[in-house]
Amino acid sequence: MTEHPAQASAEETLAVPIAELRPALEAVLMVADQPLDHVSLASAVGYPTEQVVAALHGLSAEYAEQGRGFDLRNVAGGWRYYTREEYAAVVEDFVLGGQRARLTQAALETLAVVAYKQPVSRARVSAVRGVNVDGVMRTLVSRGLVEEAGQDQQSTATLYRTTSYFLERIGVASLDNLPDLAPFLPDLGDMDDLGGMGDLGDLGDLHVERTSEPKVAEPHPAAASPG
Repeated sequence: MTEHPAQASAEETLAVPIAELRPALEAVLMVADQPLDHVSLASAVGYPTEQVVAALHGLSAEYAEQGRGFDLRNVAGGWRYYTREEYAAVVEDFVLGGQRARLTQAALETLAVVAYKQPVSRARVSAVRGVNVDGVMRTLVSRGLVEEAGQDQQSTATLYRTTSYFLERIGVASLDNLPDLAPFLPDLGDMDDLGGMGDLGDLGDLHVERTSEPKVAEPHPAAASPG
């Protein structure tokens, strides 16, 4: 017997694994990276929206009554877990741990090269500085000051650029407002034919102090983690 298309579609839509409602909601909300409305949550757990809304309010009240370190809130039409305000300092210390230290001279020099020559690969930054910058680049990425910006079409190398957080930390609105440091940096386009960093050792003394380079301030204690 041939199954009617509408019937097949209905069965496919209803084929949602059913689990206990509250734990299912907690599991979905735990991995959500943005607030979810009750309709989306109902679709995810396979329960009617009325039951889902009641369960969400119940969970929120339960967390508050138990004094949990997190809360379930309905903000702007979506539900999401949030840290309770009284524990914000603890979370801040954990998230920003090790991030308050000032950037080293090597990191500042690398950041300056990326800022003025972006998008740029790690190999080319290494060529400008005359040293391997892999570790420093990882630090800058972890601080949220540098991010990936696609790949070079010819070499397929990963390219890097500064982030909006970088602009925020140095207090400028755009890259156009950076101090004129470009004359002190070699043209990377002229380096394509060079055999390696060994020929560029003299560039290791290139320091951003030669002009008024952008300084990266320490994050304010209330600032969000740079990632």
